[in-house]
Amino acid sequence: MKRSGPLLTLLGGLLLALFMLSLNATTGTGNSSYGGSAPGTVTPKPAPTKSSPEPSPEPTRSRPTKSGPPAGKPPADAEYAGRTDDGASAVSISVRDGRAIAYYCDGRATESWLKGDVEDDGSMRLTGKHGAKLDGRIVGEKVRGTVDIDDGTSKFTARKAEKPSGLYRATTEVRGARIDGGWIVLQDGSQVGVLTRDGEPAKAPRLDPDTGTARVDGTEITVRAVEP
Repeated sequence: MKRSGPLLTLLGGLLLALFMLSLNATTGTGNSSYGGSAPGTVTPKPAPTKSSPEPSPEPTRSRPTKSGPPAGKPPADAEYAGRTDDGASAVSISVRDGRAIAYYCDGRATESWLKGDVEDDGSMRLTGKHGAKLDGRIVGEKVRGTVDIDDGTSKFTARKAEKPSGLYRATTEVRGARIDGGWIVLQDGSQVGVLTRDGEPAKAPRLDPDTGTARVDGTEITVRAVEP
């Protein structure tokens, strides 16, 4: 009977051990059925990612616009004829496509052919041989300006002309002589011209604008209207 005490104690220990084993089997030490981490385990957090900053939109730059007056319209094609202010000489100008050709003569011995551009505002600066020049401007139905010939300056006014008025020229050969003639037919029908034979200037014979001819030393020559 005295030995029953230790046996009971041993039996109680075995029962306690069996109970603890069954308890561990029931609870388990792994992951729970809900997918969570086991007690005592640490789940590493993902390293934070650095998001690159979005580029700020570039400011819209407005392109500079070219300001200024609109392009001008070139002067219309036309013929002009008139006299210097002192009435001693005549000037005729033919304008075509922004170009001009002019003729100055005194009807005796002095003459000059000039040419150049016509600007959109109607201004022109024409030049010829031996330093001759003509500065003028188209204003309305006329050209007003100055012409410099043989170191002399003359003011002139050339008004718009309709055929047969205008500028004419003939270049040919008569009886072995070189002929170069220029004519200005004014609005009233009068004519001013110089004809040069082998470099010798003289008053030009009368031009027939209707037929475009003139007679030189008994020979009929052809005379044509001048255009640039």
